[in-house]
This record gives sequence, C-alpha cells and structure tokens, in this order.
Amino acid sequence: MDIHDMSDIPESFALLQKHKGIIDKNQELKGQRATPKSSRSETVTQFMATRNSHLVNDVRGVSDSVSVQSSYLPLAYPPSTAPFNELNKMMLEDLSLETHHRGRYLLLRTVTPADIITGVSVIAEDEDTRVALLVLYNQGEELSKLIELGTVLVVKEPYLKVLADEDYCIHVDHISDLIIVPDFDECVPLCWRPQITSADDSSALWKDKGNEFFDASSYWLAIQCYTKALERNPPQDLMAKILLNRALCCLKTHQFDAAILDADSVLQSSELSEKALLRKAQALYYLRRYSESCETHKLLAENYPENSLAQHEFQRASARLAEQETGKYEFKKMILEAQKRHPPHLERGTYVGPVTIKATESHGKGLFTTEAVKAGDLLLCEKAFGHAYHDEKDQGGLTLLMNYDSNRMALGSQVNLIETIVRKLHKSPSLVSEYIDLHHGTYDASNIRVDGNAVVDTFLVQKIIDLNCFGCPLLSRDSHIKVLCDPRIYATENKKFYSTGIWCMASYINHSCLCNIRRSFIGDMMIIRASKDIPPDTEITFWYGSPLANTRGIPANLEKWGFECDCASCQDIRGLSENVASTRQRLYADIEHLLKADEIKLLTIQKTNSKIAKTYSRPQSEVPRLLVWPAYLALTAIWLKYDKFEKAIKFGLKALAALGFVIDGGLISDTQLEVKTWGLMTDGVVGCWMLLSHAYSHVSPRLATQAKEYTKTSYKICVGEDETFDETYGKHSPRSDGLLFKSVPRKSTAR
Repeated sequence: MDIHDMSDIPESFALLQKHKGIIDKNQELKGQRATPKSSRSETVTQFMATRNSHLVNDVRGVSDSVSVQSSYLPLAYPPSTAPFNELNKMMLEDLSLETHHRGRYLLLRTVTPADIITGVSVIAEDEDTRVALLVLYNQGEELSKLIELGTVLVVKEPYLKVLADEDYCIHVDHISDLIIVPDFDECVPLCWRPQITSADDSSALWKDKGNEFFDASSYWLAIQCYTKALERNPPQDLMAKILLNRALCCLKTHQFDAAILDADSVLQSSELSEKALLRKAQALYYLRRYSESCETHKLLAENYPENSLAQHEFQRASARLAEQETGKYEFKKMILEAQKRHPPHLERGTYVGPVTIKATESHGKGLFTTEAVKAGDLLLCEKAFGHAYHDEKDQGGLTLLMNYDSNRMALGSQVNLIETIVRKLHKSPSLVSEYIDLHHGTYDASNIRVDGNAVVDTFLVQKIIDLNCFGCPLLSRDSHIKVLCDPRIYATENKKFYSTGIWCMASYINHSCLCNIRRSFIGDMMIIRASKDIPPDTEITFWYGSPLANTRGIPANLEKWGFECDCASCQDIRGLSENVASTRQRLYADIEHLLKADEIKLLTIQKTNSKIAKTYSRPQSEVPRLLVWPAYLALTAIWLKYDKFEKAIKFGLKALAALGFVIDGGLISDTQLEVKTWGLMTDGVVGCWMLLSHAYSHVSPRLATQAKEYTKTSYKICVGEDETFDETYGKHSPRSDGLLFKSVPRKSTAR
C-alpha cells in the first residue's frame, strides 16, 4: 500500500533469483560437520579489520548507507519455544551446517566488540576456546550496545548457516532465541566469571551494585543486579526499594509491562507509595492505556499534590485521553512537531470514531460504520503501532528487502520496521495479541511465553508487515502539493513512499478501487476521513493502489493478499471484449500524446475523450470513467486560461462526473450547486474544485462560494485537516487552480 514494491523490476528479480540459487546450493550441505576455514587468530584479526574499516568510514561520513543495501530474509523457521532448563548444552564443534539444533543450546562469550551492517555481528568463543561468527538479525543497534567484549550469551536451538563465500555463521533471526547472561549467573563457567573480591552476597550488596550500573546508565545490568538482590529474599522495606529501582530501569529500557508488575508489587504492601504510583502511571501512558494512567494519576494528585513531575505527567495523560475520546486535535501543532522531530513520532492519542471491526462475507475481518457519516467526517486518527521513517531528502539509508518465501522485494524502511516491532513485542508482551491478530495469511501465529519472556517470531512479524504495512509521507499536505506540482503524477496519483508503518485498526480496512474513505498522514499519525456519505453498518474501504495509476486496463492486482477486487470498475474491465479493451487503450495513448504535444489541439482532445467515454457501457456514477478524467481536467484549466468561463465550468463538471460525482446544478444558469453523490477522491479533485471556483467567481459569485466549500471539504479529505487550507490555496496564486506553491515547501507555513 503505497510502498516501493520492486518485485516486477527485472534487475531486482534477477538478484533475488541469484541468491535463491545460493540458498538451494547450500541446502545440499545440510547436516555436514562445520569445519573452520581460518584459525582463531585469523578469524578475529579479519573481523576486527573489517569492523575498523566501517568505523573509519563512519568518521569520514562514508558508509554503506550511501547506496542501497540488500537484506535477505532466509527461509522461515520457528523460534525456540523450549524452556532453557529443558535444553542440553552443545559445543561449537558439534554444529552441523544448515541445521537447526533443536533441544540444544550454545554458551558463548564474545571475544570482539560488535559490528553493525545489516545485522549485529560478533566473534564468540565457547569453553573450548573455539570461535565462530555470530550474526544477530532484526534486533537493532540497541543490542550492539549491550554486547561488549566478554559478554556471555546463550543461543537457544542454534542455526548454523552457510554464507555466500562458503564460510558459515551462527544465524540468529529471533530475538527470543538469544539470552544475554550476567557474568555472575550460575551457568557461566568459573573461568569466565570475574574474581570475587567480597564474600558478601546479600540483597543490599546487589542493590548497591545495581545502583552503580544505574548511575552509569547501564540499565540492563542494573536490572540483573536488582533481580539478583530480590532472589536473596530481602526484608520488606529493602524489597520495595529494589522493586522501585528495577521499575525505573524498566521504564528507561521501555519494558513497560515489567515496570507495572514491579510497581504493583510495591503497591500491594504500600498502596499509596508515591514512586510506585508514578512509575505505574508512566508505564501505562507509554502503553497508551491513558484512562488507567489518569486514574493512577488521580491518586497521586490527591495524596501528593506538591509533586510537580506528577502534575505535568497528569496533564499530558489527560490531553491524550481527551484526544482519544473526542477526536479533537490541534493539527497545525502536529504538523510543526512532525517537521521538528526526527523521527517524526508524535505524542497523540488514537481516536476511534463511528467504526467497528466485524467479519465480512469473503475478505476476513473489516471495518464498518456504526452510524451514518458525511463526506469529510473523521472516522479514525490512529497512532502507529510501529513506524520507520526515511527522510526523502536523504539519498541513502534504504534497504532492498528480499523475501525468499514470498518471492517479493520492497525498497524502503521495512527492515527497520521489522526491528522496531520485534523489539516492541519482546519488551511489552501485552501488545503481542493486538499485533498477531492482524491478517497473516496461512502463517501459524501463537502467543507463547517461555522463561517469563514473550517468544517473538520474526518471520510472523515480517509476514504481518508484508500484508498490512503502509508507505507514508512525512506530511500528506506536502505530498498533495507535490502531486499538483508534478504533471507526471498529477493524473495518476501514483505515489510511493520509503517510510513505512503499521496501524493496527486501519489494517482491518479492505481494498476497493471505488473506496469510500481516504487516508492521510502527519508524522506517524494516520488520519482517515469519509470521502463520501456512508450509511450505517457499511464496510469502509480504501484502495491499496490508486486505480488512476492503472492505465493498462487490467483489474487491480491483489494476488499478494489472496483475493480479487470485485468493485464495479474491475468487473467492467473483466467484462470487456478484447476489441473494446484494445480500442480503449489505444485512444488513451492518443490522449496522453495529445496532452504532451507542443500544440494543444482542443477539439481533437475533446473528440478523442468522447470516444473513450463510449467504451464504457455502465453509467459513470456506477463505473467511473477514469481514463477520461485527465483530459477533462486539462481542458478545464485550458479554457479557464483563455477566460472561457462557461466552457471551463462545463469541462470541470465533466471531470468530476468522470470520477463518479453526481452533481445537481452548477451551470451558469443555475443558482445552486449540490453534490448528491461524492466520487473518487484524488488530490486532483481539490484542484478541479478550485478551477471551478475561479470560473464561477467571474460569472456567479454564489456558485463560487459553494464551490469553495466543496474545495475545502475535498482538501480536508485528502490532507486530513483543513486548518492549512488558506496557506495552501489562495486568490493571490499565479496558478489557475489557486495553489500557492510551485514546488513542495521545505518547511510548512503552518503556524
């Protein structure tokens, strides 16, 4: 959905096939014993040389991100679901190539710092001092900061993968398959443990150690020390202090579920603990449970009215709750925040309007209206579950993600999105069910916890992203301006974006080329408004790809999602005879040529467009005549330029009718202009209404006023808000459609 799908590009497909061939060849080695190609010292030296070259390039401002990187999803395999105490230890010499060693685990210690390319790489040794390359995928830079020289790791049910150069590595794709072990853990060999300088093994000592790590911002190590302190059964007052400290560390590391558990443990014995209430309220806020956060804040305010931090946090939580309940947002402020923040992640609550999730007849679950709504009404304003931002001005930092299982490729930020969601689910298991309930095809989805932690299946995360993610701009307003300024995409609205995100509620909206809503974006907030009047208990739909971009005369390709579009437009295309279909395509090619010609032949364009219109058999209110829309819109602007206002109005109304609009009145002789049925809402509709408004201003001020209102409504539907309308369109524009920009503004003029 508006992402850069590269699957049909021959060069990308050839690259995928090349790597699939390597995978197939490597499968022939399955089960063979792994033989090191280099000695321990050679392996470490080569790794460090490569790592140092990356560091030098980073200092110079040169990195792999200058060009497009490639990332390959291997053949999907399930994560380990076995408790650690049921696994048997193995050594590096026991590993077999291309094998998942079920029922076993590796205990390793890093002998180099970590390196980051498309994954986190490190050289690790076992107790026999043998070394191997360990590569951790989809776990982000945060993990590299935790893995230092001498870090002890457990790899559950390890997978030994053959690399392209015929060497091998321990390949970890699931975040829950890796355990970072504190060096004081009982499973760590004595030779790897630090020397003990004190016989004191008390709770107080471990708490003090935890405090030292906290002061050094080593929150994960602090958590491990506090956990060790709690295992020593401290007295009640000390236990409360340790739990509060651990809760704070969990907040710092975004483990919000764990923070709530620790805070609740304190509140069981001290129900008005100031710190426990504050920690809980904060964790609930970050889990977007604003009502519960506010209820906790009320207790704080009643019992600790002088706590200024709590007062500020209460105001923030109350603001989010108000947005959640009313759907009232300060859109201009949101635009400014999105431009200033990097990444543009806004602190806003999700508003769910008059819509609900229900089962459809043939497309699984969908989103339905619960009451009648009007065109322009806000149905949903949703904060992203996960969002990966790519600055469009940055030519690098993109990844071509290749998926062997689906045979598809996408260019953008999907790799970062996978990492973001994997980490989020691992840290806050309470969010897992919301995410895995999204459409995932035939892939097995289960919500399992092992050893107290969520088991996160990276391939399930990726599958859900593949079927549910949206490409998105930083601001739909800027995207709207770009469409109107760029004639190459003006008619087709064929927009593609590198930034991607998952919006869970919006993911339930099914496709239709003749949709009844429009989505727009401000940062990581998706705004969904009705694009026409919708009765109650009606499924809301939007297009997964603009039907205006479908100029080849074929039905929408929804094979990826496992169904066909059954809208009237696709039915019309399927019902065309071969002769009519070829005639329609030939005439549209003629129109494209005529509109690009140096000499505009108006009469020829009109006649050719009329011929295209005759290839449609059903009324345009049922089947929009999308191929005649671009020419009618162009004719409207041309006649207006020549001050032929009556002709401009005639073709402007024809252009809207081609999109399925049914309009009463609107001619010069009329006193009324009323949209009886709204048609397809594209960015060009706003420009069309502005052209009409301009023409009416010369012949019928009353109709001009009415057209201006329809312009603002159309703008609100396309952009998500109308607060910036007067800064985007105005009478002082040199353009006939009133747009105040010749190109996309670098910074919004919103104030």
